[in-house]
Amino acid sequence: MRKIITNEKLGESYTYIKHSSGLSIYVFPKEGYSSSYAIFGTKYGSIHTCFKRSDKDSFNKIPEGTAHFLEHKLFESEDINADELFAKTGAQSNAYTTFDRTCYLFSCSNNFAENLEILLNFVRSPYFTAETVKKEQGIIAQEINMYKDSPGWQSLFNLLRAVYKNHPVNIDIAGTVDSISQITPETLYTCYNTFYNLNNMVLAVAGDVDAEIVIEKADKILKPTDDISIDTIFEDEPETVVKPYIEEKLSVSVPVFAFGFKEPIKTERSTAEILTKSIILDILASKTSPLYKELLDEGLINSEFEAEYFTGTGFAVTLFSGESSDPKKVAQKIVAETVKIKERGISREDFERSRKKL
Repeated sequence: MRKIITNEKLGESYTYIKHSSGLSIYVFPKEGYSSSYAIFGTKYGSIHTCFKRSDKDSFNKIPEGTAHFLEHKLFESEDINADELFAKTGAQSNAYTTFDRTCYLFSCSNNFAENLEILLNFVRSPYFTAETVKKEQGIIAQEINMYKDSPGWQSLFNLLRAVYKNHPVNIDIAGTVDSISQITPETLYTCYNTFYNLNNMVLAVAGDVDAEIVIEKADKILKPTDDISIDTIFEDEPETVVKPYIEEKLSVSVPVFAFGFKEPIKTERSTAEILTKSIILDILASKTSPLYKELLDEGLINSEFEAEYFTGTGFAVTLFSGESSDPKKVAQKIVAETVKIKERGISREDFERSRKKL
């Protein structure tokens, strides 16, 4: 199946292809652009620690950090590392794992078709052995320990641990040194064969590219996969927070903070709800808001201050973060301004300005 989606106001369009393999493909042509970009992702992240396939009878409980571990391992094959292949073509490649997705990507100024073939091939060619898994456990353990010295990272996860009692969003994306030590080749193959099903994946391409080339490479490399559904299981989460405050001592010149409001528990949130919350948050705490100016004028924050609506499957926090000599006072002022806006409402002018900006 193929269809073209057009935005008349922007005068732009993209092509959506439901490939015979089950993969959803999006091609956004940008004629005359000097570089092209492709990202190949799966709906699988650190929160998917307990799941069941529709064609199986039992649930799988896997070690924390497996999604991130699997991302690292896919770059390696029996013969060569995918990074080496991309380096030969002059492309820049990368990958990342979040709470609910894992993505592999490249950008290039030439050799697009060749690079797309490399991307599709290495993500579709898992190779795990006991020896390579053990080696990676040591590498990722070093990465986990390195992040323990990152004030911003620790501040975020201290907030999530304060907010969530049972939801796995409170666990570091890379897991723990203990949890990754439990990962085996069998664990990785189980997760790969479940979440790297092409019906659970997306390929998005943008740049001076032709949809026909993308389809040609997909036809060549991707084989049909069974369209299974995947049930992710989460323990019941209380509406209340675990604790109101966590503090950790690290070597910093200015204290780093994360502060948030826990949202009601839902499995999913609509696009309209997410956008509405984002508009309200922009009015409350963007760099043009009275709150931001007040905090800045009083020397309570600096340019590192940020606000975001942090949400995914089964979790949502209205989140504020930054650096401050008095984080508790910053939190008090955020609460006070929130109460004021709730009482007086939002003007249409402010709403429209924020909506147009977003």
